[in-house]
Amino acid sequence: MKIAQFLNPQDVISNLAATSKPQLLTALARLAASKLKVDEEGIASALMQREALGSTGIGDGTALPHATIAGIAAPFGLFVRLQKAIDFEAVDEVPVTLVCLLLLPPERSAAHLSALAAMARKLSSKERRAKLRGAKSSDALYAILTEED
Repeated sequence: MKIAQFLNPQDVISNLAATSKPQLLTALARLAASKLKVDEEGIASALMQREALGSTGIGDGTALPHATIAGIAAPFGLFVRLQKAIDFEAVDEVPVTLVCLLLLPPERSAAHLSALAAMARKLSSKERRAKLRGAKSSDALYAILTEED
C-alpha cells in the first residue's frame, strides 16, 4: 500500500507542540476525530489501550501509534513532527520527534496491515528521518513521506 492512500497532505503537521506522550495522544485523537467525524474519546481510549500493551515508539526518535476504530471504512494517517522531543517509552529510549498516527477499520485485512508496514519502512531509513527533521514545511514533509523509493 502506498502512503498517499491513507495520508493526505492536509493531515501532515510540522512543529506540533506536546510535552508528554498522553498529551500527544490526546491531541492526535482530537485532530483525527475532527477529520473522521468519529468520537475523540474512543480514539484516545483505543490509543492508550494499545500503548498499554507496549510502546509504539519504534526507535530512532520515531513512533507509530495505531489502533482499530469502529466507524471508519479505510486506513487513516496523520503525521506530525514535534517542536521538541518527548519521552515515548520507545524501545531504544530515544525521545520522539516524528510521529505517524494510523487508525484502521475493525475489519482486519492484508491491505490494512500493509499501511502500517509501509509507514514503518519509510521511517526506518536514517536518511529519510534526517530529511523529515530538516523539512521546512508540512508540504515538504508530505513530499518526503510519499516519494517513491
